This record gives sequence, structure tokens and C-alpha cells, in this order.
Amino acid sequence: MAKNELRSSSRIYISAVVSGGVFVLLESIYSLAKTPVDQKWLMLALLTLLSGSFTVRIPGIPALLSVSETFVFAAALLFGPPAATMTVVLDTLVISFWLGRIARVPWSRVTFNLAAAAVSIWTASHIFYYFTGILPLSISRSPIVPLLPWLLLLASLYFLLNSWLVAFVVGFQNQRSPLSVWRQSFLWLSLNYYSGASIAALILPYLLLAESSAFMYAVGIILPVLVISYLTFKTALGRIDDATKHLSELNRLYLSTIETLAMAIDAKDQITHGHIRRVQQYAVGLAKHLGITDAAHISAIEAASLLHDMGKLAVPEYILNKPGKLTAAEFDRMKLHASIGADILSAIEFPYPVVPIVRHHHENWDGTGYPSGLQGTAIPIGARILSVVDCFDALTSDRPYRPRMSDADAIAILLSRRGTMYDPLIVDAFVAIHGTILKAPTLELPAEPKPSSAALEHVFVDAIQQTTDAALARTNSFDEISASAEETLVLYDLAIGLSGPLEVGDVGDVIAKHLRRIVPATVVVFYIYDLHTDDLVSAHAAGSHASNLIGLRIRRGARLSGWVGANKQTIVNADPVLDLGEVARTLRPRLRSCMSTPLIWEQQLIGVLTLYSVDSDAYTDDHKRIIEFVGRQVSQTIHHALKFERHRAIDLRDRVTGLPNLQHFERMFAASSAAVMPGDSISIISVVFKHAGIHVTIGASTVTDRVIETIACAVRKALRGGDLLFRFAHNELVVLLTQTDSETAAAVVDRIRTTTSSELNEQFAAQALSLEVVLGVATAPAAGLALHDLVNAARTQQQQSRATDRPNSPSVH
Repeated sequence: MAKNELRSSSRIYISAVVSGGVFVLLESIYSLAKTPVDQKWLMLALLTLLSGSFTVRIPGIPALLSVSETFVFAAALLFGPPAATMTVVLDTLVISFWLGRIARVPWSRVTFNLAAAAVSIWTASHIFYYFTGILPLSISRSPIVPLLPWLLLLASLYFLLNSWLVAFVVGFQNQRSPLSVWRQSFLWLSLNYYSGASIAALILPYLLLAESSAFMYAVGIILPVLVISYLTFKTALGRIDDATKHLSELNRLYLSTIETLAMAIDAKDQITHGHIRRVQQYAVGLAKHLGITDAAHISAIEAASLLHDMGKLAVPEYILNKPGKLTAAEFDRMKLHASIGADILSAIEFPYPVVPIVRHHHENWDGTGYPSGLQGTAIPIGARILSVVDCFDALTSDRPYRPRMSDADAIAILLSRRGTMYDPLIVDAFVAIHGTILKAPTLELPAEPKPSSAALEHVFVDAIQQTTDAALARTNSFDEISASAEETLVLYDLAIGLSGPLEVGDVGDVIAKHLRRIVPATVVVFYIYDLHTDDLVSAHAAGSHASNLIGLRIRRGARLSGWVGANKQTIVNADPVLDLGEVARTLRPRLRSCMSTPLIWEQQLIGVLTLYSVDSDAYTDDHKRIIEFVGRQVSQTIHHALKFERHRAIDLRDRVTGLPNLQHFERMFAASSAAVMPGDSISIISVVFKHAGIHVTIGASTVTDRVIETIACAVRKALRGGDLLFRFAHNELVVLLTQTDSETAAAVVDRIRTTTSSELNEQFAAQALSLEVVLGVATAPAAGLALHDLVNAARTQQQQSRATDRPNSPSVH
């Protein structure tokens, strides 16, 4: 039904109910004027006004619970439909007044509530008297007991008519099923009506007595009962309100956790930032359009839409952000994200089925998808919805390997896959409504966006644009580059001659100076690959903004230079923001294009050479050929410069294990002990291996090297995230545990003992080596504050724990 039609139906319905209310109210006033009722009705009306003020707020909705229904039923039984109608009007007016103090209620709603209540009690009372065939009890003096079943009918009719009249208008206005509105908000309120009817039945015998003293006696009985009922309801509903608030807080915390996980996914998959947010809006809107009304199922789709790419946290960034087609092996790695994401989320006890949707959102309708090859309706409907909207948003978003498609082209692709990859009914539904369910379309960032937070460093909304065709239109570039051929040869000769004892900075300055004469570059940056951290580090920069770019770290595989290093391919005319993140936005004039090529020496990555320019599309295919040529030639030069720097620097790592050595340990211990606060502890663990006759050379290494490598690997597995392992001596490793007391250190020792024993027996038990590993632990300040005090204490403990007889197989003490 169209929105205008819905509003029209709602207006017609409300007008009909209000008209009915006006009719019954006028009829009741006329009847009371024609045949005045007993003055006792005035007492009931007064009690109605009084008890209507004692209301209890219903948690979660702007509604009040009143104990005044008793007097409404009493008026209906004693004095007939007109008196009951006037009584309920008074009751509704009082409740509306108190409700208006909680939430502002428009007069149109008050009018409708008055009309609905009046029509309900008037109709229910007339039906009651029609079936019983009696006159009001103040006239007929009929006995109460035979009327109890009919009193139950009166209460039921009054409740059903009143609640359904309101439920229909709420359903009309909120586009919800009246039945669901009634079940959720009105069903349990029936207790209020039935309890009111029961109390009315108890006091009617006293109200029927002619004596005023009996009437007052009845009032004296009923008021305490009503006060107790009011206090009981208020206390119970207060507890419910507290529990509801607590549950709401927990739900907000739960949703914030989901939002945090979604932010982690967005930060990992830089190019598709914002994708999961749009997918969520599409999926929830489509699910509701398809008629899914179950709140748990909607919540599952809502959460799964945010978390469906959770498994991408385990996919390398150079695959996620690759500006080119994935290889078969890379695609196989990418496909694992569905299962990995589901496995990660299975550790969370979701109150609705999120995990199946995440696991199967890449299944195909014909059974050719992954990971399980499900087919047809065996695929969860949430996963089928998600796969359609996920594809549409991917097609209409910029990606590293292609620009975005138009909505029409994306819809054409969805229709071509209808019945093979996607559920036909879901595709048809999405095609019909896709233009109306996205609340806030994601906009492109302006040319000069304001930095909002540190997270912007990981958010890249512009796709990598390798627009070399546009650059070819610059006809004067080729002539300019051809004229510089001689300079290129000079640069080549210079690179060969720079292989002497020079540092990277010296080499970089000379190369950048000549390179900028033949290739446009505002700044030239040499990123050096750090094998230990798997990062590319900006070791040297020449040109404008050079000081802003020194020391930058880019993970291999991430951003542009990181992708170049991981894939060993050149990128041309990409946006520097994708490489430098927040830094690029702060530079003036703004860098608008970059070109990056790998530096490879003997098949190993040495680093990446990246040029940035303030001009858009600054680089042509000829520039690309030149920088690749230069990159191949200067790689050897950079390699020699790095080697020279390493020889000059103090070697802080062990040759065999790659662990930091004694000098590094002494520096780290000094820094850690200087930062210790009162009450903190530092512990060290000494790992000494004892052996005899294992210096036989096997291949390029000795058995000793193999043993120490095995022990180092085993110890690493047992350590916590912040613990540090060092090669302390020829046959000794030391673990530094900052902010660790003796009890926790002892637990770490037990883990080291277990893992080391297992690894040694697995590797060397068959060789019958006389080999043992002895562990000792010491904690500062208990064992002293100086490094040598701790080492001596740990070694003393080793001597005490070492067995007197050397075992015949590897062992750990």
C-alpha cells in the first residue's frame, strides 16, 4: 500500500472512531438527563477521578496503568451503559492528564482515546444487558452470583474493543501488524480489566444497600484494597523498569561491541571503507520488504551485515588492497574469510543466528559457492539477502582493480546471475526497491577534507587510479624524455660508481637529484624494507616536504608502497592519500599523484622507490619505464649502502637465532628498571642448555645451532605477548618479564618447561643426545635491583634444581 493511501486509511479510521465516540457520548448525556441516576453514581465518579490519579507508568511505553477500572464496571452494573460511558470518559481524561506529564500527548490522541474508551464500554454494556435481559442492578436488585459469567463477558468485551481500536491506529501509523502491536503492548493489560471486574463484584452487594452507612462501608473496604493493589503494581513495575533499563544498557554495550568489530574490519580493508555500513542498510531494508518481521531474525541480519567480512582480518592486506586481478592462490586465500569470520564469531554467544549468515553469505543458489556448496533454500535466507546486497554495493563502489559501475549496470549483472548465483525472488525484490532503502548515500570526500581523527590514516575512500591513458595525451612528454636519454645514462654510470662505502642518505641524495631532472617529482622517498618487522621504513626523502616523510612506516602489503613491495610491481598515478594517509592531507601544496617501483637485489626486496608530485596524472608510460630502469640499477647501490651501515652499527642480534643479544638485553633491562613504579616487579628467566658431544657439523650448521634454534622456538611459544627473549650467552637464553611478580613468573616457567621438553623430545630423542635444559627465575626487587644480582639469583636456582645424574635423553628442569 502506498504511503499516501496508508495515511488516508488511517484518517478515515480515526474519523470513524471519533464519530462513534461523539455519538455514544451524546446518547449517554441525553439518557442521564432524561432519567437521572442515583446520587451514588456521583460518589463513584468522584472515586474514579481520585483513583485515576493513582497511576503506574508502564515501562518502555508512554502508557499508564490505573486501578479505576473497578468503578467503571461498578457504574455499568449499577446504573447502566450511559453512566458507565460517562465514568470511563472521566477516567480517560484523568489518565491522559497524567500521561501528558510523562510524554507530550497531542489533543488528537486524547480525543481518539476518549472516543475509543467510550465506544468500547458503551458497546460492551449494551451487549451485557442484551444477553442477561435484566435492568441495571440499582433498579432490578438482581443477585450478583448468577451474573458472574456475564461480568467476565463484559470485562472481555470492554478490553478487546478498547485495545483493538487503539492497536489498529498504532498499526496504521507505524506500518506494523495490528496483531503484533496488540500482543506486544496490550495483551497483558487484560489483567487490569479482570481484576477491576472482580473487585467490583465483591463490593456490589454493599453498594446495592440503601443505607448510606453500607455504601460508606463498601468504600472503606475497597479503598485499602485499591491502595494495596496500586502499591503492589508500582513496586513490581518499578522493578521491571529497572530490569528493562539494565537490559537496555547491556544491549547498547553489545551493539557498541559489534560497531567496534565493524570498525576493525573497515580499517583492515581500506579500499572498501563504508561498504559494510551500506550493506547493512540494504540488507535490513530488503528483509523487511520481503516480509521478515521476526525481531530476532532482523537483528541477526543487522549484525551479520556489519560482521560478514570479519574473516578479512586474517587476509593479508596486499591481497585485500591489490590494484589488480587476484591470482588463483590469492583468491583461494580470500575465500577463506567466510569460514574464518564465522569461526571467530562462533565464540560469541549471539542471541540470534548471526554465524550461519556470515558463514554462508558466499554460497550460490545453484550450489557452486563456498565454503559448503549449499544450494537453494538450504542457504539461510539472511545469507541469500546478504549475498545480493553485498554484490550490488561492491559493483557500485570503486575498487583497486576497476572504477565503480552505475546502478543500471550493477542491476544488469544481478539479473544475469538470477537463478544461478542468487535467489530469483530476492533479486526481483531488490531490483524493485534498491533505490529507496539506502538512508544516507556515501559521498565522495571533497578535494580538501578536514582531518577528523587518527583513524583517517587507515581510511581510504578513493580507489587506486592507474590512468596512464590520459597521460599519453601529453604529447610534449615523450620529446622531453627522449632529450634526457643522455642524463639517464649518466645516472646509470653514477649508480654503479656509488657502490663504495656510503650511507643510504648520501646515495639517496645523489640519485634523487639526478632523477628529478628527468622525471617530475616534488619529493622522492626511499622506503627500506625491515625484515624483522615486515615494514617499509622511510629512510631517506629528498625534495619538498622531505622532513614530514622521514620515519614513516608502511606495512608490507598495505597502502601503495606496501603493495608494490609485496607484489614487486610498479604503480603509476595513484592518489598519494592512499599511501601517506593523514600526512598527505596536511601538506601544502597537496600531492596529487605518485609513482612507486620496487627495489630488488638478488630476488630479495630491498625497499621501494616512490615519487610524489603536486600535478594530477603527472606520470606517463615512459616515466614508468625510466623509474623501473633506475630501480633495477640503484637496488645494488642501496644494498651496499645498507650493508655498510650495518657494519658500522652495533650488531644487536644473534646470528643463529635472530634474537636480540646481550647488549640489547642490557639496554632493555636498564630502560625497564628505570620505568618501574613503587610496588611493581620485574622478573627474568634464565634458560641454560647443557650438552656433551653435539658439535658434529650437519650440513651448513652444527647440532648446537639446531638445538638452540629449537629451544628458542619452544620458549617463544610459551611466552606472553609482552615478554622479551634474548640470546644471553653461547648456551643461555634470558626472558625479560616486565611488571611480573614471582608467582606469575613461576607460571611462565612451567609453560616454558612443558613446551621445551615436548619440542626437544620430538626433534632429538631419536639421536640419543645427552641434553638437558635448566630453568631459573629471579624477581626484582626481592632478588636485588641490579642486573647481575638477578642473573646470579636465577643461576643459583638452576644449580639447585639440576639433577645429579645426566639423563640419556633430552630433559628439562
